[in-house]
Amino acid sequence: MLDQREVRPDAPPDERLPDLLVARGKLRELDRARVARIRDGQENPEPLSRLVVKLGVVSERDAAEALADLLGLRVVASSDYPDVSALSTPVSARFLRENLVVPVAEDDEKVVLAMADPQDDYVASAFAVACGRPVERRVGLSSEIEAAIERIHGAGKSRMGQILEQVATGEAAAEQDVEQLKDLASEAPVIRLVSLLIRRATEIGASDIHIEPFASRLKVRYRVDGVLQDAEAPPAHLTAAVISRVKIMANLNIAERRLPQDGRIRLSVQGKELDLRVSTVPTLHGESVVLRLLNQDSVALDLGALGFADAELSRFADVLALPHGMVLVTGPTGSGKTTTLYTAVSRLNTAQRKIITVEDPVEYEIEGVNQIPVRPAIGLTFAGALRSIVRQDPDVILVGEMRDLETARICVQSALTGHLVLSTLHTNDAASSVTRLLEMGVEDYLLTSTVNAVVAQRLVRVLCDRCRARYEPLSETLRRTGLERVAEGDPVALFRPSGCPACNGTGYRGRTAVLELMAMSDRIRRLVLSHAQATEIQRAAREEGMRTMYEDGLRKALAGVTSIEEVLRVTCEA
Repeated sequence: MLDQREVRPDAPPDERLPDLLVARGKLRELDRARVARIRDGQENPEPLSRLVVKLGVVSERDAAEALADLLGLRVVASSDYPDVSALSTPVSARFLRENLVVPVAEDDEKVVLAMADPQDDYVASAFAVACGRPVERRVGLSSEIEAAIERIHGAGKSRMGQILEQVATGEAAAEQDVEQLKDLASEAPVIRLVSLLIRRATEIGASDIHIEPFASRLKVRYRVDGVLQDAEAPPAHLTAAVISRVKIMANLNIAERRLPQDGRIRLSVQGKELDLRVSTVPTLHGESVVLRLLNQDSVALDLGALGFADAELSRFADVLALPHGMVLVTGPTGSGKTTTLYTAVSRLNTAQRKIITVEDPVEYEIEGVNQIPVRPAIGLTFAGALRSIVRQDPDVILVGEMRDLETARICVQSALTGHLVLSTLHTNDAASSVTRLLEMGVEDYLLTSTVNAVVAQRLVRVLCDRCRARYEPLSETLRRTGLERVAEGDPVALFRPSGCPACNGTGYRGRTAVLELMAMSDRIRRLVLSHAQATEIQRAAREEGMRTMYEDGLRKALAGVTSIEEVLRVTCEA
């Protein structure tokens, strides 16, 4: 067994690889034991650097970098792979494919090899003999080596194109036969196609995968940093097989194509534990499928990392420290409200507090928090769950969304009886949330007694720090956007996206929040009691020091965090 206690310091680098990966936080002890069991059961044990990637417990790059450090070698950059053969001496493409090796450079003194297994002395010796020169070994990613070999020696097909060569055509008839469809969806090429779609989504940091059938083609799109982009898709005749494969993975009924269905998939991809929410709806040409990728590791449960500036961070921390009342987070779908609530809950999650959440669905599991998923089909609604959990003696209650008057009233009553209640609303800004609750039917005197603060937010894309370009805006832009007022006399400079390999040519990497925090004051309470318009409430909040989302966005644009175009896109206030 590859147990940590049994790995000798003088063991081969491949045997010491799990130690390094665990130390770096790239491999869990549970997965380490699983890898050991599987390898012990193999008749011809494969290199650990390859096995951990194949099992999905470690990403290719993490495994390659760890192995390179152990061997004292360099990792080949993706841009270093040639488009044509780097060798003057012909080498069999079959030999390259079987051994996952490709020459990346040669000169009069040596040949540089990218090797998935750089400890393979036979392959290195074979190249040295064939080329008549010493070999310099470097560590390469298997997928990049395969792509380079196909580019140089194959027909230039993509990874998906290679898989499709193994799929039989003319399978559209299987759409009508559930058993045939189940067989086709369970074939290795279709399984690999779906796995490839999910793996690519994780590699580029997508939050959603959209699989959309049309009359003559199947369309696949990834949502990256809030923006959809087209991706390579399987051919139209595999539409039913691909969608059925996803439904099988999510334990959905593949025979039911007339009604919407929801499910979940749990799997390990590139060393990351993923929870995928699957939604299907019937359309004119088949079922449209959306997979929401929930990666626990990618969620930064830190208010500063979410986009809270120092002033707002301090005010929000003070609000969360209050023993009772309501804190609302508002914004449209996809504006990061749930992440903000989870971050607040993580901050409150101590041994002295009991926290219960009611969510639809539970997106991320938080250790030490009692999380209840809503199930309307069996009568477990937000309101129904709330009535029960108040008797569970919680200190903090998180309600996924205030959807109706009944839920809102129970939240208000909970806040009045000594609980801290966190929830979300769908409104455009912080001031509108109060008027929205009034319109729902919540009494004004109850709102003024319970609401402690409202956070409104949007998500903007963050400029890639490797390729962002600084420029001085035109005077017309300064006047129209109000940048000079926010800059307060300092020289104004902005940044624009350029595009580089690190950001896939988009100019952006990741997202952050632009937000406004409206704390309830006596003046705002008086306005609520008089049923003032949202614009009056906002004016009063600004006079008391609230920074609007637009102003927060301008400050982030001046700091080079995002572009002015992104701020205008999400706030639409200029």
